[in-house]
Parts: sequence; structure tokens; C-alpha cells
Amino acid sequence: MSELKTPHAGDDMAKDDDVVSLLMRQHGDIRNLFDEVEATKGEERGDAFRRLVRLLAVHETAEEEVVHPFARRALPGGEQVVEERLAEEKAAKETLSALDALDTDDPKFMPQLLKLRKDVQAHARAEERYEFSHIRRSTASAELAVMTKAVKAAEAMAPTRP
Repeated sequence: MSELKTPHAGDDMAKDDDVVSLLMRQHGDIRNLFDEVEATKGEERGDAFRRLVRLLAVHETAEEEVVHPFARRALPGGEQVVEERLAEEKAAKETLSALDALDTDDPKFMPQLLKLRKDVQAHARAEERYEFSHIRRSTASAELAVMTKAVKAAEAMAPTRP
């Protein structure tokens, strides 16, 4: 395994002033953590999975508290877009909770993890396409910076479990 590890949630020290950049980078961290969980075994897999659970939990909380309310108000069809994302998040949380109850060496773990990965990646693509791109195009840079601070504050207070 490489010496470089995907950061823990909240470890991101980048001086972001664009909420979309921050969230997109976290989507990349989530993909990397799925890779790390799949590529490791035993204690290493358990550690990577705990970091994945934490990042998913705080990331989704921040989106629910900051991004989705903004999207509801500001985007054309925002209410429908957000309802679809929330339904995806609910399904992923249910899978994550079931997965979190398993030992990472359980034979049921990897099939469930792969299902979760597929669902989370589809959800992230939908957010990027239907929320993030519209937010970036239609929102002043000062408001993107305020949203970044709000996301970081929400993440600092978020639960770390599904």
C-alpha cells in the first residue's frame, strides 16, 4: 500500500472559496476510499472502511444542511432535483448501515460494498450534473465562498455514522 492515504473527513486544509470544488474533491476522496477498502484486507480494510463511513456521513450531512436547501431555492426544478437526491441518499444510508453491522472479513461484506459503491457513484454523478454544475454557473463567487464555510461548519458538527 502506498504511503499516501486518503484524508479523514475534516482533514482537508485546502483554502477553498468554491463549495463545488470542495464537494467534488470529496467525491474523489470517497472513490479513493472505496478503492482502498476493496484493495486491502483485515485491519487495514477495517481502518479504510471506518474512514469511508465517516466521510460519507459528514459529506451527506453537509449537503443536506447547506447544498440541498440552496438548490431547492435557487435552481429551476430544484425541489424535484433535491427530492431525487434525498431518495438516493436514503437508499445508500440503509445499505451503509447494513454494511456497517458486518465485519469487513464477512463474506457478505464485499458484495454489499460493491452495491453501495455503485449507488454512491450514481448519486455523486447526479449531484454533479443536476446540482453542482448549476450552482457553479448561477451563483456569485462570494456566495460560493459563504457556502464553503457553511459546509465545513456542518461537517465539523455532523454525526460520523450513518
